Amino acid sequence: MVLRGAGTPSAIAASERNSSRRALRWYAAVRGVGGAPAPPNKLARARAVRHALPVQPAQPLDFSSAIAAFESHLRAERNASPHTVAAYARDLRALDAFLRERKGLAECAPVPLIAADVYSLRGHLGVLARTHAPPSVARKLAAIRTFFRFLVDRGHLACSPADELASPKARRPLPTFLSVDAAKEVVECATAADGPVGARDRALLELLYGAGVRVSELVGLDLGDVDLGAGRARVLGKGRKERLVPFGDAARDALVEYLAARPALAHPRTGALDPKALFVSVRGRRLPVRAVQLLVRAYGARGAGRADLHPHALRHTCATHLLDGGADLRSIQEVLGHASLSTTQRYTHVSVEHLLRVYDGAHPLARARPRG
Repeated sequence: MVLRGAGTPSAIAASERNSSRRALRWYAAVRGVGGAPAPPNKLARARAVRHALPVQPAQPLDFSSAIAAFESHLRAERNASPHTVAAYARDLRALDAFLRERKGLAECAPVPLIAADVYSLRGHLGVLARTHAPPSVARKLAAIRTFFRFLVDRGHLACSPADELASPKARRPLPTFLSVDAAKEVVECATAADGPVGARDRALLELLYGAGVRVSELVGLDLGDVDLGAGRARVLGKGRKERLVPFGDAARDALVEYLAARPALAHPRTGALDPKALFVSVRGRRLPVRAVQLLVRAYGARGAGRADLHPHALRHTCATHLLDGGADLRSIQEVLGHASLSTTQRYTHVSVEHLLRVYDGAHPLARARPRG
């Protein structure tokens, strides 16, 4: 069957006009222009843009240049934290070195992207598995997958060789947490009677346990982020997402005492004091993450006999005690800033009291024979 006029100049021009109109409608839907509804999520918007706009042929990249472009993408477009960018770049440079050695290239020679086939990637993961635990290998594989998806989206590769790789099976350990009494002893080890440093440490521990913030969120707090009257703080979490976290009266009282003593933490020689940072060191600078880790370890040894205590354990303790106190998982998810509810559900496996309440309320034999 032959379509009349299908190859004439007028038919070709009409087809191009129709394609342009479809592209404009797609683009309007993506940008929300002209009243058209935007696609519901980022993936749909990205697909719409790819189908609506013409794809320009990408310039060929070597592995090092591709890593640099990927780092810029993580910082500018995905708002990834500096730690995430550094970790991904470190994992990819290790892959670059492995490919260079596997292909017998000189140290200064660029590695072409086509050198990273599925067999090379499997070899790299095999080498990693000798010295790394399965969760670490899985994290590095996640970085590699994200990197190759970025190259496919930018048109540098037709398909991702990492799509054929299987993640290593890793058992996710249960969160480490303290009992109510142990957590109280750890927090109360630091007091304002120990001077400005003691007041600072008490406020710091109260926020870690009482608000369940991450250590990076804690050290990133500024003076204007804390509302003592409302009992809440504005923190900047993963992906640069802001959220409000509540804290109780104990944390509020500790913060009031610390803010009164904070000027005494100015640099002893220059008198310099960070005008924005909430928690500062004895030299008046913003307190680093490593310092918080060390002081939590010290107070853990003094209060609970746990020299291995880390700040995230206090976050786990906050979530577990909230669950034991009757808080629902959605509320705990909002407080902790988890992107997925499955992450919050981990705490149901360590909260024995919560499991007993669920069992008593759901099992017919438990309802027939109440506890007590």
